[in-house]
Amino acid sequence: MPVPASWVTVDENQAVLTLPFAASEGMLEPLKADKTLGAYNWQLRVAVEKLPNSQPELPMTFGNVIVVSSGKGGVGKSSVSVQLALALHQLGANVGILDADVYGPSLPTMLGGQEEKLEINAQQKMIPHQRHGIWASSLGYLTDTKDAAIWRGPMASAALQQLFRDTKWPRLDYLIVDMPPGTGDIQLTFAQKLPITGAVVVTTPQTVALADAEKGITMFRKVGVPITGLIENMSYYTCSACGHQDAIFGSEGGLEVARREQVPLLGQWPLDSRIRAGLDCGKPLQSAEPEHELSVMMRNSAQQLAIELYTQAQQQTKQ
Repeated sequence: MPVPASWVTVDENQAVLTLPFAASEGMLEPLKADKTLGAYNWQLRVAVEKLPNSQPELPMTFGNVIVVSSGKGGVGKSSVSVQLALALHQLGANVGILDADVYGPSLPTMLGGQEEKLEINAQQKMIPHQRHGIWASSLGYLTDTKDAAIWRGPMASAALQQLFRDTKWPRLDYLIVDMPPGTGDIQLTFAQKLPITGAVVVTTPQTVALADAEKGITMFRKVGVPITGLIENMSYYTCSACGHQDAIFGSEGGLEVARREQVPLLGQWPLDSRIRAGLDCGKPLQSAEPEHELSVMMRNSAQQLAIELYTQAQQQTKQ
């Protein structure tokens, strides 16, 4: 994307590019390649801007809330949420993640530390865990592993709002919210009553999942939440023995939905056992092997997400 002059400061031979969103040092390459600007010693600084949200009248003491949603379960939404949060942290942002799936919280498994319960301070605020550099709050850190949340919709919605508001988050640039699947009471309550900067919809290329993904996009639009992008998960499987790629759940379905709904496609992530294995033991690939090709791919998606979030907010402000 074009770099405005206001993002650049120059002092003798030193130049600094300050970005209002999370991004990698790859953003410096065009500047270094420029015949005039390339003579400077370039540094990158990330200073994430707090963007408008869906509930501007509500106070929000931290940065930008990004909900990660899916129309149906089983598409890897929680896995995507965790990897996006870790990738944004690696891109220089302060990041938190909220496990909003109160019926089946999975963050304690994916990030580790299931045995560590959340502390409650004197002001009755929950202190989130710091795992792999990001801050995490989940009902799973409050209850026993095998306990089931047997709640009706209003009770679950109230619990989610309390988890959001009564967690004492540090200063955050991004808060990733792993939403429960579907478009029911909990999702509507969160979208209508809590401040959201943008939404990411996760789907597989499978026809059933695509139809539900479009329902999710429609729901967010009806309640005034911008769709920041779509991630097609489990796009293909690559055989470790011969390298053959197999589109197990269909091909390019997420791409077609993104085109039809006019939302950015943030990435097409493969079905890969290394991603699954890391999350199963609380050691995500993104954290354990940040330079792995899959980690780089997911980090590129996170950077595109951060750029789209910022760009959409700027366009909305001009309207």
